[in-house]
Amino acid sequence: MNIKKIIKGLYPKPLKIKEIGVGSVVKFPRKIQGARAINIGDDVIIQSGSWLATFSKYEDQNFAPNIKIGSNIRIGRQFMLTAIDSIEIGDGCLFSEQVFISDHYHMATPQATPPHKQPLASKGPVKIGKNCFLGIRACVFSGVTLGDYCVVGANSVVTKSFPAYSIIAGAPARLVGNNNL
Repeated sequence: MNIKKIIKGLYPKPLKIKEIGVGSVVKFPRKIQGARAINIGDDVIIQSGSWLATFSKYEDQNFAPNIKIGSNIRIGRQFMLTAIDSIEIGDGCLFSEQVFISDHYHMATPQATPPHKQPLASKGPVKIGKNCFLGIRACVFSGVTLGDYCVVGANSVVTKSFPAYSIIAGAPARLVGNNNL
């Protein structure tokens, strides 16, 4: 057994997380909320400064959130993942730093109530297929499905779904190519 595997095995696992696989690490500093609704597969490394959160209650709203992170995944620093519904990340993905994924948003209707006091809303679950790559500061929003082997360019804002092998970029993200060799 090599020294990296020994060190990884000694790293403290997040408390109360529903399931975390063999060889998986969420590095410090980290913030984890609603851990009982988070599943992490085998051989996942989430770098420092990450925030993983599920919200079962907000103001007077109730939710049944679920986050499922597959196996053999690498995620860069300052990753943000928040759910009130469902987020699923397929096996083999690679995410750069400061990637943001959420299945919900704050309503911001013009009224006397500030946005943080308004209800949360969702356009549906987020599903990211196997072996996808998300570039630095990519954002993926509610209701989006990315097929297997998608590539998302740096600083892209993904607001709609794309099929497998798509290369997408921009704000809002659009199809710029296909990597189906």
